[in-house]
Formats: sequence, C-alpha cells, structure tokens
Amino acid sequence: MLKTTGLVLGGLAVPGALESCLTSNTSTTSGSIKIGYVSPITGPAAGFGEPDSYVIGLARKAFQSGLSIGGTNYSVEIVSRDGQSTSSVGARVANDLIQSQKVDLMLATSTPETVNPVSDACEAAGVPCISTVVPWEAWYLGRGGKVGQPSPFKWTYHYCFGVLQFFLAYTHLWPQVPTNKKVGVMYPNDADGNAIRGALAPLLKSAGYTIIDPGPYEDGTNDYSAQIARFIAEDCQIFNTFPIPPDFATFWRQAKQQGYTSHVKIGQIAKTGLFPSQVTALAPIGNGLASGVYWAPTWPYKSSLTGMTSKQLGDGYESSSGKQWNQQLGASLSLFDVANAVLKASGNPKDKAKVRDAMKTLAVETSVGNLDWSKNPNFGPGTAAVPNVVSTPIIGGQWKQGASKWPIDFVICENSSDPNVPVASQLQPYTAG
Repeated sequence: MLKTTGLVLGGLAVPGALESCLTSNTSTTSGSIKIGYVSPITGPAAGFGEPDSYVIGLARKAFQSGLSIGGTNYSVEIVSRDGQSTSSVGARVANDLIQSQKVDLMLATSTPETVNPVSDACEAAGVPCISTVVPWEAWYLGRGGKVGQPSPFKWTYHYCFGVLQFFLAYTHLWPQVPTNKKVGVMYPNDADGNAIRGALAPLLKSAGYTIIDPGPYEDGTNDYSAQIARFIAEDCQIFNTFPIPPDFATFWRQAKQQGYTSHVKIGQIAKTGLFPSQVTALAPIGNGLASGVYWAPTWPYKSSLTGMTSKQLGDGYESSSGKQWNQQLGASLSLFDVANAVLKASGNPKDKAKVRDAMKTLAVETSVGNLDWSKNPNFGPGTAAVPNVVSTPIIGGQWKQGASKWPIDFVICENSSDPNVPVASQLQPYTAG
C-alpha cells in the first residue's frame, strides 16, 4: 500500500509518548468531520513541531462552532500524530489515521521524512491530503512525479518553496557581501539533498558561482574532516548546506575546530537554522549564519480561518508560550486555512472525491500568502506549472545578536520571491568563526 520510491529512511524512531498528543476520542458521525494532522514533534526535526500545540489550539477554537456546508452543520475534530522525524513512523501513523481514525482529510508538514510517506499513504488509500514545508521538488520528484508529464497523484496536494526560490534568495543575498564566489556545498543523500544537488547547483553555476561538492553524505555522519579539508584547500568563502539539524551542529563545530569557519564569509544554511532554538544551541558560532524564512511576523498576510495577522500570530505565541516566534507558526496555521477553504468548497466534506476535486481550483488567503491551485506563476518564466503544487516564497536573511529583545533573531535581507515582504537590513559577513 505504501510507495516509498525516492525516500531514504533516516534517524531513529523515538518511543512516542507524544504520539497521541492533542487527540480527542470523539467518533466520526455523518455530522462530524475528522482532520488528521502529522508533523515531527520528536526526533531530529522536532523544531518544526515546537508550535503545534498553540496552532492546533487556534484551529480548534476557530472550528468550535463547526462548519456549515451544504445545509449541514458539521463538528470538526483534529487528530494529531507525531511522525517522529522518520519515514517509517510517518507511514505508520498515517495509516493509523486512515484506517483506524477514518479521517476525512489529512494535513502533513515539515521535511520529506514526515510528509512524503504520509502523502504516499493517502494516495494509496484515496484520502485527500494537503502538505507543506518540503521543497516541492523533494515532494513531487521524490515521489515519482516528472515535470512536463501528467501528474501521477490524484489525492495529494502540496504548497511550498522550491529550488527557484532558493536560487533567487541566494543570488540576491550573496552579492551583498564580497566573496570569491566559491561555494562549498554539503548536500546529504536524502530526498532534500538529492533534489537540491540536481537542480540548485546547476543554477548557481550558471550565475557564475564555482561549486565545490565533495559528494553526498549519509544522514547521521559524525566525521566531516575530509570535506572540511577540501573546503579549506579550495578557499570556499561561501558555504551552503541542507542537512538535518544534528548533522549541521556536528559539522559546524568541527569546521570551527579545524579552522574552516575563518574562511567563511557567508554561511548559508537551510532545513536547519530555521528556528531560534537551533541557532542558540550553536552558541557564538551561530551568530551571523544566513538562512531562509517562509513566514515571519512581518509577513503582510493573515489567516483566513482565524482572522489573525502575522504580527498577532507571532505576538500571541510569544505571550502564550514564553518562547520566541517560530517560522513554522505561519506554515502550520496555513494548513488549517487551506483545510477550512477546501472543505467548504467541496459542498460535501464527507465525499472524499469532492474534497479532492475542490483542491484542483482552490484559491485561499493564508498566513503564508495567497495560494491558488488553478494558476501558479512562481515556477519561473518559461517553466511549466506542476500539477498538484503551488510554489511559495523563501526569503533570505541572517541570524543576528542584538536585533530584538531576544538573544538572537532573524533579520530579513532580501525579498526577491515576494516583494510584499519588508526588508529590514543587509547581509553582513560571517565573523563568528
């Protein structure tokens, strides 16, 4: 039932006390809609799950009066599961939600290790699924889709940034700091790394950058001496990587010990370094790292489900949790914006085929921006749109100390893939090494 083509099983399944977190026991009736939600709450990608409790609480409050659709008022139940950052667990909890919980609609977020197996399970079972926060190439191509050909997917829909948005961000960000344009890259042998290696590296070469690639490495590698030695020998003043968070922490500390960070003028990271907790854990060598943001409190959009602006969402999370804003806030809430809109648009939320068909032309305002599956101009001039996918922005910036009341904060330095997002500063050379 589960198609795993293009996926790499990584990490260790963590016994999940949180697996049934945020789950209610109400049974589904003809007047009830059940929404499944899968994210990594534990494991290497746990940073993505940090705001889940707050976001699901907002969604539950917005749905507390139910949804009136086609003359019927439906109660709405959200059933959350922890994918534990691994493909095997993601597949297992997805199948439990489908077979045991009988969900009407599935939502999934954050990294291919979680999202792809959930999407595959839904595709096999004929359950509509909406997902985000996986570069669309890793989701679409990694599951067997091919650009320019009819989509093999009938039940799964996705929205996220892609290689073009990374390319735009990097080529607008990197010229802000003078370098020799030599880029040392560390792309892992996983769905994200392979998609980035195949598509981003050629684009960067075409823009005049020299790519120094030691080759794919396996998730969980603990000795990067050979790669570091090569980056030093080649004087790679720009460093770019798409690792799971623990791997980058290991690499960057070894790079500091072995003298590579003193060569680096731009340390550009993705997949890790998205959240304050990850950067703070690196202590001084985290300050000045460049990264990307797919939502921030300065985003000029609001949630159509809750009516909250991006600033209200960030402020509310900080007030409620005592923690710094986390960019996954906007992305996770946006899934519920889409869910609300497509259930209403279907006319009959208990008919899975009608929910699926409504996704094909759905247009909705979300906290991360306006999404429209009937048209998508964000794949680049001359590039065919990809069925089932809406491409969204990734915005470049830098982690800086002293930028706000928090010990370190993300500062937006370019907005090439969404000019509506305000720019706050210019990229500064990395000096913490």
